[in-house]
Amino acid sequence: MLERFTMELPAQQSVTRRSHVGVVASGDLEVLLEPADTQVEVDVVTNVAGHRKTWEAVLARFFAQHPVAVRLEIRDHGATPGVVWLRLEQALEQATQVEVQA
Repeated sequence: MLERFTMELPAQQSVTRRSHVGVVASGDLEVLLEPADTQVEVDVVTNVAGHRKTWEAVLARFFAQHPVAVRLEIRDHGATPGVVWLRLEQALEQATQVEVQA
């Protein structure tokens, strides 16, 4: 059974690019990130029910350290909190990289 929930958090900075990291496969997750106007909006779909408080804690901690205005779609297939953090870091890094023109 899938569990779905949303979260909204405050933000102070913006990003200009979209990013996509990870894949939905055993023990992993996919993060789709796009710029937002004024806050963090997260939509989580997970096949592991009953861990909403863990998700909320990880996301609140991450965005306390990185207060960027983004809209996230997270599709989880049993990832650990460490993998969640890693994928969030990767998505944010992609969204904030400066493209070098040749």
